[in-house]
Amino acid sequence: MQFENSLPDTYTPEFHDNRAVLQMPHNTLGKTGLKVSKLSFGASSLGNVFRSTNESESIEVVREALRQGINYIDVAPWYGHGLAEKVLGKALDGIPRTAYYIATKVGRYQPEVDNMFDFSAERTLRSVDESLQRMGLDFVDVIQVHDMEFAPSLDIIINETLPALQKVQQSGKARFIGITGYPLGNFRTVLERSTVKIDTVLTYCRACIHDNGLQEYIPFFQENDCDISKLAMAYTLGFPGIHTTLFSTASLGNLRKNLACANTQLSHKEEDVLKEVIKRYIDPLPVHHWEGVEVDEYKRQLQGVPDEHTFKLG
Repeated sequence: MQFENSLPDTYTPEFHDNRAVLQMPHNTLGKTGLKVSKLSFGASSLGNVFRSTNESESIEVVREALRQGINYIDVAPWYGHGLAEKVLGKALDGIPRTAYYIATKVGRYQPEVDNMFDFSAERTLRSVDESLQRMGLDFVDVIQVHDMEFAPSLDIIINETLPALQKVQQSGKARFIGITGYPLGNFRTVLERSTVKIDTVLTYCRACIHDNGLQEYIPFFQENDCDISKLAMAYTLGFPGIHTTLFSTASLGNLRKNLACANTQLSHKEEDVLKEVIKRYIDPLPVHHWEGVEVDEYKRQLQGVPDEHTFKLG
């Protein structure tokens, strides 16, 4: 895929690092026309999703990411159950609204299994207003349905959620509409049946080389000075047909490492190690995904059925 390297519409001279923005490749996102950075920022980490974080550092991470050329941020009410959007709002305070694009979601909310999902039209409309208030914004660039596979039926997504988002779009509270989830087949179904124009599709862990089996190879990486996260990021960024890749962190060190991945190529040694990892540990795997596992567990919890492999959703 050819990435564009001219300045995007979000470039703001008084805020951005000119050199960094020019160095960051860009591409047009879906059917939006938005020229987004090759590397984008997933704000789930701001909601303590992965670990307890320091709010001051989280705020600085967002601001530094934007200064260094990232112009697309993805968040959701689900991340920290509103916390991520609140912290993000603090981070964006004082930054020109023209300096970034932002996407949030509807449909997934509380940790309690009975209150986790609600794709109804009424809740969808209320959710958008709540998100805007938490972030201190008048509008978002993309509003998305969060994890469609957890709806009782895709009919609800098609007949209730998306038409509600169309109303949100018509009101000026969102510019574009997107859908998200893990099972790829759902995207085809919704895209073919929806009467509402869908501008973006977001899925996760579908263009990467991560699997628990890679843990066995960590000593090799340490002995040969190769960073496994760098190899995984490089593989993903080189995957054809992907307009932008989301990552999430509340660490300045990790932010800068990922920015470096977007702007540099792997060494010959790193390329050889990546090929060896794929050959020895990825290719032999009978299954490369966990499609259906989380949905099945959610349904078991709804029914109150115990399972020896029970895990925490999200």
